[in-house]
Amino acid sequence: MSGTRAVIAGIGHTEFSQNSGRSTLQLAAEASRDAIRDAGFSPGDVDGTVTFSMDTNDELALIRTIGVPMLRFCARTRGGGGGASATVQLAATAVESGQADAVLVYRAFNERSAHRFGQPVAANPDPAWNWASPFSLNTPAKVYSLTFQRYMYEFGLTNEDFGRYTVVARDWASTNPNAQFYERPITLQDHQDSRWIVEPILRKLDCCLESDGGVALLITSAERAADHGADGVPILASSAIQLEGGHEMFAYYHEDLCEYPEGRVLGEQLYRQAEITADDIDVAMIYENFSPIVFLQLEAFGFCGRGEASDFIRDGHIGRGGSLPVNTNGGLLGEGYIHGMNNIVEGVRQLRGTSANQISGAEHVLVSAGRSGIILGR
Repeated sequence: MSGTRAVIAGIGHTEFSQNSGRSTLQLAAEASRDAIRDAGFSPGDVDGTVTFSMDTNDELALIRTIGVPMLRFCARTRGGGGGASATVQLAATAVESGQADAVLVYRAFNERSAHRFGQPVAANPDPAWNWASPFSLNTPAKVYSLTFQRYMYEFGLTNEDFGRYTVVARDWASTNPNAQFYERPITLQDHQDSRWIVEPILRKLDCCLESDGGVALLITSAERAADHGADGVPILASSAIQLEGGHEMFAYYHEDLCEYPEGRVLGEQLYRQAEITADDIDVAMIYENFSPIVFLQLEAFGFCGRGEASDFIRDGHIGRGGSLPVNTNGGLLGEGYIHGMNNIVEGVRQLRGTSANQISGAEHVLVSAGRSGIILGR
């Protein structure tokens, strides 16, 4: 390793909508151009790319579209949303090892107007689905609910407890002009009035948005960012955890379904790298395809004790004026669902001081995708 510190120098995104009216490649190109421009770079400065293994936008098609002449580093993360922060890990590793000078991270899809992730899966190459499909576990909401149901039983929670998180997320989104739910806060009664998706665990307002859009980041060294006049945000720590017996969706083989072991180990890794503790985190951006996963991650990362997340949220810690503001953009339930990448953008904005819901004095932001995560700082 060269000892060079990698930073997020540029951020970009399209609008988050239900019908973009354009191709996923165009969405990726728009977000990428914005990130490159935000960093003060040109397409000719980019020599690396990172995206998700699930992204349908080919690297060569993208660089041809935006005018990048050459790549010397290309990588893709495994899985879906759990790999969101791993994109930054891969890009930072390339920069800090000298394999690339400026890495473009991108993710774009029409996840509402085209292929909807929340719909039943008819066939899947992952053999884990073969154990679940015969029992009609053919949507993410059904699959994840089994784990959440055990957590609810163990700690005596009801769906109303999960609703308190959704109310906070929508409150943050209501003052974020980028959010799909801008100026649309809800009450706990609104949450309880939304229809069941998996009774008695998840209602519609416990589920993340289905969005069209694109997000991109430009990652380079602190030195190059400064040369281009970019407001680079240092990547203090990055890691991605995969455990024996684990699975991104069918995590039924862990001995204790009431904890998130990948998140616990991830937190330990990140705090050690950044040389800080959970008490030093000023803002937490937590991936939430469904509201209960926030509870498990708050506990896994040491923000509260086992089974205490419900009280932590009820007592106001994650909302406005709280000790740990969570998902200040509205998160994936309130702002938009671009596989968690928009949460990274919000983390950068918090540290630049440009968030629509700016937290005064923020110095450390945790961005968690459950099994991958980063800590950003100043």
